[in-house]
Amino acid sequence: MTDKRPTLTLKPKAKPARSTTTEGGRPAGARTGSTAPAKPAPAPAAKPVYRPSAEREAAVDARARRAQTEGDAPRRAPYKPEAPRLRDSHQVKVAPQRDYRPDLKSDSLALSLLGAANAVARVRAGTALPQALAAVFTSYDVTPQARGAIQDIAYRTMRQLGRSDILLGLMTSKAPEPPMLAGLLSAALALLDPPEGTQPPYEAFTVVDQAVNAAASHPDFAHAKAMVNAVLRRFLREREALVAQALREPLARWNYPQWWIDSTRTAYPQHWEAILAAGNAHPPMTLRVNRRRLEVDAYLATLAQAGIEASRVGPSAVRLAQAVNVSQVPGFHDGVVSVQDAGAQLAAPLLDLQDGMRVLDACAAPGGKSGHILEMADVELTSVDADAQRLARVGDNLGRLGLQATLIAAEAQDNGWWDGRQYDRILADVPCTASGIVRRHPDIRWLRRKSDTLQLATLSTKILDNLWQMLLPNGKLLFVTCSLWPQESEAQAAAFAARHHAIRLDAPGQLLPASGAAQDHDGLFYALFQKNAA
Repeated sequence: MTDKRPTLTLKPKAKPARSTTTEGGRPAGARTGSTAPAKPAPAPAAKPVYRPSAEREAAVDARARRAQTEGDAPRRAPYKPEAPRLRDSHQVKVAPQRDYRPDLKSDSLALSLLGAANAVARVRAGTALPQALAAVFTSYDVTPQARGAIQDIAYRTMRQLGRSDILLGLMTSKAPEPPMLAGLLSAALALLDPPEGTQPPYEAFTVVDQAVNAAASHPDFAHAKAMVNAVLRRFLREREALVAQALREPLARWNYPQWWIDSTRTAYPQHWEAILAAGNAHPPMTLRVNRRRLEVDAYLATLAQAGIEASRVGPSAVRLAQAVNVSQVPGFHDGVVSVQDAGAQLAAPLLDLQDGMRVLDACAAPGGKSGHILEMADVELTSVDADAQRLARVGDNLGRLGLQATLIAAEAQDNGWWDGRQYDRILADVPCTASGIVRRHPDIRWLRRKSDTLQLATLSTKILDNLWQMLLPNGKLLFVTCSLWPQESEAQAAAFAARHHAIRLDAPGQLLPASGAAQDHDGLFYALFQKNAA
């Protein structure tokens, strides 16, 4: 995200000093050709000089002698603080009213644009997009239909935020304030300027009209509705030239911070452009079929009967041609299928599970991998996560599947929660920058900082070292990240194997984001280790 540009203030030109003489030394205002001598200018009046009276001087001398004799410092007048002065109105910044509920129709595009702008402003302040949207939904008390529209526009805006920022910089003299106003303009531009090869979701005149209505409905920036109208109409008039100029900037071309572009290019010099492009693509909706309940081919037939087009993209993975609400997915509420990326579905099979094993799923939330483990074998599963609220989602997902596990809210790098009994299998899906799943979470690129990579890699090291002591001899530990950076993946795996003399088994390694007929998955990394029995 671009930083706010400072306001440029133009100083007025200084007026030339008024001359008292004309050419030839004539006094200003004297008539040309006059023979009368010029009157001499009167001498300036002398300033009065203050001289204290003799009595005053005597009093001062007496006070000084008394201070020297008694050792007392001369007294100063008591301090009187100045009365508080009111600041000018342009110097006062009023707190934004993010929870203000506008008087707009629930099914209007204006409300959806304003809700998306609110979410974008919250992301710019450091809140993850899902949490930002949840706060908006609570404040606006919107219908399910409006929720879907707000979410769609917010995600579109996040994927094109770099481009919108550059375009706004070309059309405005300073960054729009408050942040919700900037978010509104970015959201409108995301609808007016969709990615190449895609159709705009709304007519241009509708977007402009509804964006102006949205601005007019909010007290923080109702005064800027004319500016909103002018900016958006200018974009429509000069679209080709503005976009061409904006695309000269990497931020606008790729929609990633510069450090992210540089890191990707350094790590993958042959594939960096394809990786960045994949992160901007709209992700598919992929399901995992519970093969204890139904085979994949049988479920594909069920989808066909429901009029839902789908294809198989993995041993248990089914990709829908068009995403639908989970309530419309056949068998979802009955535990027949779950929503999970095809790449993430590789974890449970790599563990080589057998009935009766003790298995640990560290960093388990939201529970997709825990559910898959229990679908594959009758094991004694413990699911651990540091976030108690997210751990509750693990319980909800397992309950929908009719499965059970021991849930523990604890830090995976600590061992105070461990009962001392070692595990046959450990799944360590460690915290990371999540750089491999930006197509599903486009806000990540704007929330992360380059320094996060080292900090999260350090935390992952502590987690892996702590979990290794909990593994039985001959047991297996699967190290997983959803990162693309080698510092968090391959370099981490190599260092871990060297520290613990672990046996490294076959695993996929780094999976780059892919979107095709046969493969369609996020970017993940897998490394499988076995503990030496000796």
